[in-house]
Amino acid sequence: MADWVLHVDLDQFIAAVEVLRDPSLRGKPVVVGGNGDPTERAVVATASYEARAYGVHSGMPLRTAFKKLPDAVFLPADHTLYEAASADVMAVLRSFPVVVEVLGWDEAFVGATVDDPFDLARSLQAAVLSSTGLHCSVGIGDNKLRAKLATDFGKPAGVFRLVRANWVEVMGHRPTSALWGIGTKTARKLAELGVATVTDLATADVDVLAARFGPRMGPYFRSVAQGAGDTVVSATPWVVKSRSHEKTFQQDLASMDDIRREVVALAHQVALDVVTEGRPAVRVGVKVRFVPFFTKVRSMKLPAPTSSGPELADAALVVLGRFDHGRPVRLLGVRAEFSDDDVEPTPSSSTYE
Repeated sequence: MADWVLHVDLDQFIAAVEVLRDPSLRGKPVVVGGNGDPTERAVVATASYEARAYGVHSGMPLRTAFKKLPDAVFLPADHTLYEAASADVMAVLRSFPVVVEVLGWDEAFVGATVDDPFDLARSLQAAVLSSTGLHCSVGIGDNKLRAKLATDFGKPAGVFRLVRANWVEVMGHRPTSALWGIGTKTARKLAELGVATVTDLATADVDVLAARFGPRMGPYFRSVAQGAGDTVVSATPWVVKSRSHEKTFQQDLASMDDIRREVVALAHQVALDVVTEGRPAVRVGVKVRFVPFFTKVRSMKLPAPTSSGPELADAALVVLGRFDHGRPVRLLGVRAEFSDDDVEPTPSSSTYE
């Protein structure tokens, strides 16, 4: 018997749930996002594999998706439906003698002590499909990092194992952006240092990395390239760290009075969520997307924890004043953050910029 970490990732989750609701969509290019109107400003929440074949992907403006694939079926996002489907899947996973750590609607880590992790992976897949009608891919690893990366090699609906023994063979020649937690900007900065592949990063001079990325992140990036990662899967329920609302405007906002009014309205929406959460906010952030698509985020610590709408709105306006308002605005967002100290998670059998 050995300890294993499995990463269960539901394939094209949101699109797949929509297909379950309307089987006539099966095999068609489906794009979910916003109000489902590709002429409005909104982004793609998910795209079916049929739509992805035409270059449509999450985060893409719906208008761009429509230009690429005008014959796609565009649907509005239905968060309540997706939350319910996710809960059903997690219940299936918890029916096994394993530890389940939920990462989001469509993915979870599973910790188990078994002889054959492939047999467990296939059993999980079969149970999820039988109970919910949803397919999932499973990555097997000796830590969380390797398990999560392994999942991509198993998609769709497959199983792949990535461990210390095959790490270099599978990952060594790949670009640094293939690593969990290293995005395109960081990869570009690494390339400027002559670090292009995972092996390059795994063998890079830690002092050089620390000088470029800081004493904490530099060494961390190298450890990720070496495949190091956490091995502990925790069933402690995930606790919300913030609440936020944002709004994309179909017509750009140029007037500061209009911008302030929208920020105040968003702050009061967030305050309702803060009250429902039962924990006061300790920090407020504001997100502004300027024309054409230039996004900035600022935040401030509150003088004292609060759940008051007017106080959160006042703080949001202070943060708004810290932006350089030289361009019209196409999106605004307000976020309230909670303190980690006021949460006491209880054991259980059980993602804003």
